[in-house]
Amino acid sequence: PVNDHLMELLIMVDACKRASCRQVTAVIPYYGYARADRKTAGRESITAKLVANLLTKSGVDRVLAMDLHSSQIQGYFDIPCDHIFGSPVLVDYLRSRAQGEVVVVSPDVGGVARARAFAKQMNDAPLAIIDKRRSAHNVAESLTVIGDVVGKTAILIDDMIDTGGTISQGAKLLQRTGAAKIFCCATHAVFSPPAIERLSQPGLFEEVVVTNSIPVQREFHFPQLKVLSVANMLGEAIWRIHQESSVSSMFR
Repeated sequence: PVNDHLMELLIMVDACKRASCRQVTAVIPYYGYARADRKTAGRESITAKLVANLLTKSGVDRVLAMDLHSSQIQGYFDIPCDHIFGSPVLVDYLRSRAQGEVVVVSPDVGGVARARAFAKQMNDAPLAIIDKRRSAHNVAESLTVIGDVVGKTAILIDDMIDTGGTISQGAKLLQRTGAAKIFCCATHAVFSPPAIERLSQPGLFEEVVVTNSIPVQREFHFPQLKVLSVANMLGEAIWRIHQESSVSSMFR
């Protein structure tokens, strides 16, 4: 639970500071509450900023986070915030699995920048976009595909999979549009119900590829699921921070 982990982190930071620790770096593979990064209606909380304030006030000197929901969250911190990406791990795996002509698909307009960067890493694969309208919170309705996916291997890319509504509806639309195979990949496997039922539908996905930025419990595993480790990437970033060398150069 995000609440428990956040509270434990704050307590550990306080303990370190009271023990005269010189510097505290909070390594946060999955930054909880990141989706509430702005006000979309009156009387809403911006919890991404609130959590940043809590971490800073508790005594954290530096933050290492992976695939923030939006890059501007880095600016919510008044301390250094290193933002790393899980895409190199996903790309290395998918290059060997996605055969034939590949097209990278963004599940919504907001993810186009992420999908474009991913497509460039996939040997400059073409890009397609799913035009979507959300009728209610956590409910998505896919409408149309912008781009050519007919006969191609489609890779749906997002930063996280929560209930799986966006991804599964997008995959069904791609099937109807003529995609030959569909892979789904994301850094953070939140997997809120009914995500497992949606993602494990027979014949929908070739594979659902995620990382272990959030531990995937055994009961959440299904045949199409592939979990990749980001331990080496996080370890490299931590070592570079300790050595006071560049973290961003890992992704150049």
